[in-house]
Amino acid sequence: MNESLLSRLRGIDALALIGEGKQASHEPVLAEWRHSGVKFASSSERFEGVYYSAARKLMDCIVATGGGAPVLREGGAYPGTWLESTGTINAELLSRFLPGVAEDTFRLFADCQRADGQMPYKVTEQGPAYRQIQMVSPLARSVWNHYILDRHAGRNGLDGRQAQDGRNGSGKGDKSDDKAFLREMYGAMARFDDWLVRYRDTRGTGCVEAFCTFDTGHDLSPRFWHVPDSAHVDDARQYNPDSPILPFLAPDLTANVYCQRKYLAKMAEELGVEADGHVWKEKAKLSEQSLFRHCFDETDEFFYDVDRNGEFVRVQSDVLLRVLACEAGDLELFDKALRRYLLNTSKFFAKYPLTSVAMDDPRFDPSSTYNSWAGTTNFLTLIRTPHAFEYHGRYVELTWLIQPIMSAMARMTRFPQTLSPWTGAEGYTDTYSPSILCVLDFVERMCGILPTPEGGLWFTGLVPYPMDHGEEVSNETAYARDVDGTRFELVNTRQGSAIYRDGEPYIQFPYGIRVVTDRQGKLKKIIGMRAGSVKGSVQIAGKTYSFTVKGNEQQIFSAGGFETLSDIGLVMPAYR
Repeated sequence: MNESLLSRLRGIDALALIGEGKQASHEPVLAEWRHSGVKFASSSERFEGVYYSAARKLMDCIVATGGGAPVLREGGAYPGTWLESTGTINAELLSRFLPGVAEDTFRLFADCQRADGQMPYKVTEQGPAYRQIQMVSPLARSVWNHYILDRHAGRNGLDGRQAQDGRNGSGKGDKSDDKAFLREMYGAMARFDDWLVRYRDTRGTGCVEAFCTFDTGHDLSPRFWHVPDSAHVDDARQYNPDSPILPFLAPDLTANVYCQRKYLAKMAEELGVEADGHVWKEKAKLSEQSLFRHCFDETDEFFYDVDRNGEFVRVQSDVLLRVLACEAGDLELFDKALRRYLLNTSKFFAKYPLTSVAMDDPRFDPSSTYNSWAGTTNFLTLIRTPHAFEYHGRYVELTWLIQPIMSAMARMTRFPQTLSPWTGAEGYTDTYSPSILCVLDFVERMCGILPTPEGGLWFTGLVPYPMDHGEEVSNETAYARDVDGTRFELVNTRQGSAIYRDGEPYIQFPYGIRVVTDRQGKLKKIIGMRAGSVKGSVQIAGKTYSFTVKGNEQQIFSAGGFETLSDIGLVMPAYR
């Protein structure tokens, strides 16, 4: 292993590189980062610089207003916290680094819920706003993953979390009831579900309807040509009565509610509201049935809006990925979507994927210089993507999307909302929290130490590949993270990888696999992370265990060695 890189990792003062907080409320935030122990070192000074620049810029997106707790802001041109992103997928990723900030960001939407059950679509300095719903990532999934990850950590997230006892003037951070947060969010989301049933199913289909462009955050998308941007008279309960096409049966909104209900079932069981979450499970089943009955075109194998005339709105957009990220459908459907669309270079698999509209659509617009969902690659799409792939065990295929984006990241200086799908050049706005979090997430997912809501740790033995002109992104990497009082370090080179536990060599393994352990570091399984097979051995506790693992194959570990748990093969890219 590269001992010099490991030594340099150990010598890094991450907080010094992140810099001092720009406001007093950042003190407990930085304490949380310190408690995570997260550090990154790279053989490329440039890429390492991008990483710590992202961490510094993240602090610019964390703001305490009105004497409240620090919360995440969208950043860039968006000085607020949005339900579609900041309050869901952004906060879900942030939870691995700053769980206290993530929790208070989630809480904003419960705290600002209207008496009739509607949640705000954003919260800014001026207060909450309600003129549309703007739902994309399911709030319940993000809240549940945060809660369960935090529970595995024993809610002892510092120092950092304890220091925040005084940060929340509302007193809602009481640690005497470790289910208080979940109970609060569950009640709010259940009330919002009632609101959606009451006001967003005017056609009685069981689908959730879109009344305006901003309901799905699809600014400038041809999906919503000839549809107003906001709801009728700024009332999210109404749509333009003179529109010849509204309301739309919206597949992504319907899938969102389907996924919400799945996770509300988990919460109901956890809270003792229902023995097995059966009521929510039945509601989820009805949502999924409505989604496929009305919005799925079996010929195209694609999800479309349905206008008021019963016509499919045949615009192939990232709606497909949104539905899949909401866990709708099975592996067979997901694989078909990969073959026909997501890994197809005529559709969404651009040089810097994934585009927001299929590239063979005549309405496709690759421009990344403004806020657009008409074609350009959006960082919100990128951070929503991993769950869709990993939910179905498509780990290798996901790396084919991540690798070119990491090459683009190596050149980033301002963390934009968009990237050119042709060149990877930075596009609209800067200091945008989804792109900042994408850097932190992709590094941890590709070559770092990632704690999972299932109670495990991923140690991934890959490094970014030089996709652009052969220029190095990071030929060797080292990563550190503290988990439940144990210090873990991972060093990756193309010759192999090594895990250190509390400063001592612990596990050695070949390049190209992911080692999965529990939170104490006990080896559970390995996953093949390359297109080809990896043959080698894992060395642990003075013993050597040989294996050969194929791409996406999962092998469980026992005293006798490795045994195949699943082997789903690979879905290859397509061109037409």
